[in-house]
Parts: sequence; C-alpha cells; structure tokens
Amino acid sequence: MTSPDNTHQNDGRIVISVDAMGSDQGPETIVAGLVISAQKNPEIAFILHGDEAVLRPLVERRAELKGRCEIRHAAEIVAMDDKPAQVMRNGQATSMWSALESVRDGEATVAVSCGNTGALMAVSMIRLRKLPGINRPAIACLWPSRNTQGFNVMLDVGADVRADAEDLLQYALMGAAYARNGLELASPRVGLLNVGTEEHKGRAELKAAHELIAQAAEAGGFTFVGFVEGGDIPSDRVDVVVTDGFTGNVALKTGEGTAMLIRAFLSDAFRKTPLSRIAALLALSSLKRLQKRIDPRRVNGGVFLGLNGTVVKSHGAADATGVSAALKLAFQLARSGFQERLAARVASAAAPGQDAGQSGEPDQGDGNKA
Repeated sequence: MTSPDNTHQNDGRIVISVDAMGSDQGPETIVAGLVISAQKNPEIAFILHGDEAVLRPLVERRAELKGRCEIRHAAEIVAMDDKPAQVMRNGQATSMWSALESVRDGEATVAVSCGNTGALMAVSMIRLRKLPGINRPAIACLWPSRNTQGFNVMLDVGADVRADAEDLLQYALMGAAYARNGLELASPRVGLLNVGTEEHKGRAELKAAHELIAQAAEAGGFTFVGFVEGGDIPSDRVDVVVTDGFTGNVALKTGEGTAMLIRAFLSDAFRKTPLSRIAALLALSSLKRLQKRIDPRRVNGGVFLGLNGTVVKSHGAADATGVSAALKLAFQLARSGFQERLAARVASAAAPGQDAGQSGEPDQGDGNKA
C-alpha cells in the first residue's frame, strides 16, 4: 500500500530500491539517510521496503520525502544470523526480497541494503540471475588511496572464497567497468594481487590469470600493470585490484580495523596532556581533513557485480551519513548507465574484436549528487 503524499511520480527521477529493515541501527537510520540524500539531490526517489506501520510515521514526518518515497509493505526481516539457504527458501515476505524484486521488475535501477551479506548475495543471484558469461559474481569496494580520484576499486571482497583464472579475468573486466563509471577513469589501471610482483611468483591460477588479463586489456579498455602486492592496494600505482574473495575480505577487514585503530590512537594522543590538547586545537583543520579522508562512512557500499541488476551492500552498522553514501553510489551508477555498460563489456570478452567501449555508450555526466 502507498499513500498519494509519499508516492513519487514519473517525473524522470532515478529510483533507488531500499531495504529499510536490514540495518543494525533500525529503520530510523535508513530513513534519516534517505532524507540526507533527498536534501542534496532533487533527481533521486525511493521505494522503501519494510513494515509499513513502522515506516509510514517515519516518512510522513519528513517533508523532504514527500512525493519522493513510496512504501512497499514487507512483514518479515532477514536477520544477520539467518543462513542464506534458509532465506532463499522462506524469504519471499522479507524486505530484502521485496527490494530486489523492484529491481527485477524494472521499477528501480539499483537496490540498497544494509542486511545480511550472504543472504543478500544468495537472493540477488536467484532473483536477478547472473549476467551471461559470468561464472561467479563479485563484491567490489572502494578503498582510500593516493590516486587523484581518492579511491581504488578492489574485488572480490567476499562474494566467493574461490576464484580460478577465468573468474579473475571476469573480475578484471567488471572492476574496470566499475572504475570507469564510478570513478570516471577512461582507462583504469588493473593489477592482480599476489605475494610479489615477479611473474614467476604465486599459484598456478594466478599465473594463468595474469596471461588472460594481459590479453584482454586492449579490448576491455583498461591497462594491465601486472602483479601487485598488498602495499599497492592504497597506492597510486593501480586503480583496480583483482583478487579472490577470501583474500579480499581479509584485506578489507584488516584495512577497516587499522583505520579505526589509527583514529583511536590519534584521539588518545591528542587528549593525553594539556599541551597535546592545545596542539590538537592548532591542528584542528588538518585533523578534520584526515578524519574525513579515512572515514569509512564516506566509502560505505560494496557493489555486487555480475548480476542482471545493480545491488549496493551498505554496512549493517552504518549511520545516516553512511546510508546516504551508499545511496549516492547507487545514484551515480544508475545515472551513468553502469549496468548496461558492464553487460556490454562482459559480452565483448566473449566476442574478441568487438569493443563495447566503442558501441555508443552514453555520456557519464558528473554524478556528484546524492
């Protein structure tokens, strides 16, 4: 059910489908994130999925969402400890399932959820299906880096712990497409994560993937820089880092933990003595820039790649600022026509000689809103 006051009209806005019930912080935080995005971007609208009795009062008291937020009732919730197989069998009445259905039915361009990652990937695969030619979908994240764009792309960071040479090639193609549309890089530099940069190092599937990716680089519209090491993930040597889901997830969790540790150490150091507090005041503007640069909320949102639809996975513990960051990423990808471009790139890999990058892709636009 929807009310006329809260149903967006067909006014050319980009519609994002949002799972309102998967957050650790509750639906109030999700709605607050919608409000931040709506205030910043008049081109965005939402379909909000969850318990209507809970959501309607939250939405109706926010004037920013009037006429831009449709509520879809979904009585059940996917819990963080629910097993993916259980959700696949019995999750049809959940807000997560409903959010993905809106993308499947063409009502929304991108789905955003803070819910259970395993369940979200499992339901995404059965409702949206894999792109033709894709064996294993991947989760891509943005990693703070020394590059001018401020971030590098890394994938896979947890969709599947396994990856053979063909899978790593597909990750390279998908990661390059994401970097072109999410970071506006004309020819992204792609690196393959290994224990060293020498070509003789690494497992057999990495050596085979190295050869495949090098051969696909020209048709795929990217530059292959070869093997890269862990220290290159945040560097300016590469724009896209390709790895298997096990290694990528360990690296991601380690990076997030290290960023939190650095923030805690800085806070403790500047509070230790009266003199250090004075020093903190003198360095306040620099400290704020540093805090913003390493703030994980600014890069909140892993993107599921390789499906017939775009899904953004937000952190379960994200606050309103983090939810808004995930919505901004979803909007940028939707407006750039990312899904269509990704499908074309994957298809071009199966048809050498046909470069999807020269097939009349639409202009990206600035994508700086939301």
